[in-house]
Amino acid sequence: MELEIYQIDAFTSKVFGGNPACVVPLDEWLGDEVLIKIAKENNVSETAFFVKNKNGFHIRWFTPDLEMDLCGHATLATAYCLKEYRNYQDDEILFHSKSGTIKSKFIKDKIELELPLREPKKTEIPQNLFNAINYKPVEVLKARDFILVFDNQLKIENIKINRFEFDKINIDTGGVAFTSPGNYCDFVSRFFTPQSSIFEDSVTGSSHCSLVPYWSRKLNKKKLKSIQLSERTGILECEAHKNYISVSGKAKTYLKGKIFV
Repeated sequence: MELEIYQIDAFTSKVFGGNPACVVPLDEWLGDEVLIKIAKENNVSETAFFVKNKNGFHIRWFTPDLEMDLCGHATLATAYCLKEYRNYQDDEILFHSKSGTIKSKFIKDKIELELPLREPKKTEIPQNLFNAINYKPVEVLKARDFILVFDNQLKIENIKINRFEFDKINIDTGGVAFTSPGNYCDFVSRFFTPQSSIFEDSVTGSSHCSLVPYWSRKLNKKKLKSIQLSERTGILECEAHKNYISVSGKAKTYLKGKIFV
């Protein structure tokens, strides 16, 4: 079987920035064991597969280890792929997923995603997580992911993690977002996932489902600019709404080709 594949850097305007995602269009769904093997072979943080349906596209996301319930950057990459290479003409796309319907809009040279709002609630930090990090947070919250809040950007830049302790955390398909006010933006973050092949995610749209409502309240702002301080760096324009959040950014193609399975 021959399949098209695109590798697209999301939330960036240049190659080698943002977060790389592979996008694989399908005419019909393959078995889950094949999808996970393709994602493992691709060896990027997420591979998005999509199939056209009556009123949009059914989308699924796989890391090299498992299927995710939501992925922002791979959805943005998929929207970019449809517009650039699949002759998609409309200004909006509806993606149907495990996390509900995600609306994608093309606005000038950016793509905006409407993602589910995941309100983080205050919680206690697990002992293994507390032992794993070199700085202690000023606040700990949780939705799907743990949100660890710090008082300045320098701590986010210099966070050190004991992987042995960190990998003892059990949070299903979630991870841990480290965040603080930003020096040149509203807030910054980094994102790590325990027991994962790719430990630090470069730019994590799904973590902003919780980061945006938190910082919107904290800063008393609806529109926010976020920078994810990974090595590749990603920039997200964000907005808090009543029942959802939106994130927008640019994308750039790294490769397109074919795979044979």
